Amino acid sequence: MSLPAKVLGPVQSPLLSGLPGVRHAFFTRQGGVSKGLFDSLNVGRGSSDEAADVEENRARAAGWFGVMPDALNTCYQIHSARALTAEAPWGRYRPEGDGVVTGQRSVVCGALHADCAPVLIADPKARVVAAAHAGWKGALGPKGESGIVAETVAAMERLGANRADMVAAVGPCISQASYEVGEEFEAVFLEADPAHAAWFIPGAPGKRQFDLPGFVLSRLAEAGVRQAEWVGRDTCTEDGLFYSNRRAFKAGEPDYGRLLSAIMLD
Repeated sequence: MSLPAKVLGPVQSPLLSGLPGVRHAFFTRQGGVSKGLFDSLNVGRGSSDEAADVEENRARAAGWFGVMPDALNTCYQIHSARALTAEAPWGRYRPEGDGVVTGQRSVVCGALHADCAPVLIADPKARVVAAAHAGWKGALGPKGESGIVAETVAAMERLGANRADMVAAVGPCISQASYEVGEEFEAVFLEADPAHAAWFIPGAPGKRQFDLPGFVLSRLAEAGVRQAEWVGRDTCTEDGLFYSNRRAFKAGEPDYGRLLSAIMLD
């Protein structure tokens, strides 16, 4: 049933595209079979979409990479700082966590998102790749502990990767212009580190605008990843291309689709 991969048309990162032996994709919502609120490439098994449609969509994404659906490894995401190492395809197994790391060609590392920031990282020399789901909680991390970005980088390092050789891209996510938060939200960041004030600007009275992609890029830099970029796409405003949790909430919709961002070794 799967269509040719070209209909999917994922967003690409110029930085990652230039790496030898690495393939990546920030898939949009286009090219799938889901209907209604989930139109059309919804890969979220936790959504209320038809299960058969979700599996077909995942098969199409896997097909873009030239692998079977079982090789698409994604977690049951919990907004944590837990990065898991995959030595083989997981199939339908979904361990709890928010990062997938591998040094195996048989595995596609994937992250699901709908406003949160997907992060794809590769060390082409050591041949280690990773995908992480970085919402604000995971990016900030539990009090006194590292966030998901640092934990993913550390997991890559345990497989022989070198931070200085890593290249990363933050995919489509909610932009600062779309991410209005309350003062209490900002206070959580300032309690962790007053320097985090740099990622907030004034908004409406009593509100702030939070720069999620900028903050995630700063976490990559803190983790020693020198080459990194945001692809510059706002999930909240580009409704024809991306799902958005915030947009769905504002519209009073009962659910929303999940996007997939993924990376593998060629």
